[in-house]
Amino acid sequence: MANVTVIPAKPRQELQGLEATAKLRVCAYCRVSTDNEEQLSSYEAQVSHYTEYIKRNPEWTFAGIFADEGISGTNTKKRVEFNRMIEDCVAGKIDMVITKSISRFARNTLDTLQYVRQLKEKGIAIFFEKENVNTLDSKGEFLITLLGSLAQEESSNISQITRMGIAYRFQEGKVIVNHNRFLGYTKDEGGELVIVPEEAEVIKRIYREFMEGKSPYKIATNLQRDGIITGSGGSRWYDSTVNKILKNEKYMGEALLQKNLHGGFLK
Repeated sequence: MANVTVIPAKPRQELQGLEATAKLRVCAYCRVSTDNEEQLSSYEAQVSHYTEYIKRNPEWTFAGIFADEGISGTNTKKRVEFNRMIEDCVAGKIDMVITKSISRFARNTLDTLQYVRQLKEKGIAIFFEKENVNTLDSKGEFLITLLGSLAQEESSNISQITRMGIAYRFQEGKVIVNHNRFLGYTKDEGGELVIVPEEAEVIKRIYREFMEGKSPYKIATNLQRDGIITGSGGSRWYDSTVNKILKNEKYMGEALLQKNLHGGFLK
């Protein structure tokens, strides 16, 4: 009688849709492309949304949130959190990545396809929420190629429109500053930038203490101790926040262009 060798079936690794992702280690990737306040609000909302979204699914294991804040450009080289996420995927720590859209993941078509294929080979899905695309689905790569091309074109169009808008505003002599959550300034009814005296005193204090030799960490500690409110309305100060204020040309001027908003309030 001949010997029979039984070859066990390989476990199925492909996902046919989001409903087939039971008990997976799921993470989310979030990104905004600029550091203005409106975009940062979107960034914070994305982080909060996906943290809650993943944790409330009893069939998923929360594998973390990877989020890049204020990163511009169309490639992934400068995105520290993105690259850390890919490393964890390659190391076998993640089974699925959820992200808002293709343009949030990568606006460069070649980068998008490179990472989609790299993770697909390891059985790792990327789910693009806006486009409702799962990269392990049979139609996934075709849709990624198509939508990735559209995302890259959209990025180019948005950049061109943004540059044109800035140029027009400069020609009209209009100041381009997002005053929301921007300590020391606001805008009047006519849209002109004006100084808020009470907040200006806080900015003066930060620069004064820095010139006296105090570190950003010490300055932040002092401001928090004295109950000073931040530009976003919070009570907690960080040395990174103080650093941003010290380096902000809206406060200190820009030596190369010799620009200083309305003379500033640091003179």
